[in-house]
Amino acid sequence: MQTIFVQVKCELGEAYNVADAAIMDFEEVSEVHSTSGQYDLMMKCYLPDDTDIGRFVTEKIQSIDGVKDTFTIITFKAFT
Repeated sequence: MQTIFVQVKCELGEAYNVADAAIMDFEEVSEVHSTSGQYDLMMKCYLPDDTDIGRFVTEKIQSIDGVKDTFTIITFKAFT
């Protein structure tokens, strides 16, 4: 399993709709947080090891109505 974080910039007024769609439509999206700063949302996603991260982001996350831009962070190790 690989973990990625996707920061999402939304069209004005669309952050709640984008967050709802991500959670409802994609089982890979485990959490969505609203954030301050350059991006409106941060999505935590768990992907199977054989998943193409680029395809997941471009074909699923970026295809949600209201998404304007994304920034993907690929993680290496979780510390507990």
